[in-house]
Amino acid sequence: MSNPWTTLSSREVYDNNWIHIEEHQVMNPAGGKGIYGKIHFKNKAIGIITLDENNNTWLVGQWRYPLNQWSWEIPEGGGPLHIDMLESAKRELKEETGIVANRWTMIQRVYLSNSVSDEECYLFLAEDLTYGENELEDTEADMKVWRLPFDDALTMVLDGKITDSLSVMAILKVARMKGI
Repeated sequence: MSNPWTTLSSREVYDNNWIHIEEHQVMNPAGGKGIYGKIHFKNKAIGIITLDENNNTWLVGQWRYPLNQWSWEIPEGGGPLHIDMLESAKRELKEETGIVANRWTMIQRVYLSNSVSDEECYLFLAEDLTYGENELEDTEADMKVWRLPFDDALTMVLDGKITDSLSVMAILKVARMKGI
């Protein structure tokens, strides 16, 4: 299918190490003039759900500045566009939890907010785990790591206590994969 939108002009609105924001003057599919904002992410989003031999998983909790609230989530972060997403997932899991996994499965690829951004996400299942020390970044100094039964994490999703989109998707996907 061909693109029904026509870009009349574009300008940069904002740029930092993580995002680039553009404003576009457009002609919409019906022929009307309009404006469109686009957020380009300079990293891919990565989320990792872990399962051990006893069906436990790990969540990380941290204060989410944009929401002004605490959030329990699966380990997640950003992977540079030029680096293999699995390698970035391995780094992120070790950084946040100290866990190294010997078996990895990519379980989902999604766009997180395709009406305004191009942010692409890769979700992984990590199994056959070994444990060590985490290596938190400065922005994660308040992070807490929580080991809990996978069923409890699934209940938290179903009860609305986990609201992070990557976490919700990954937990529901693994529940479906495992027949839970």
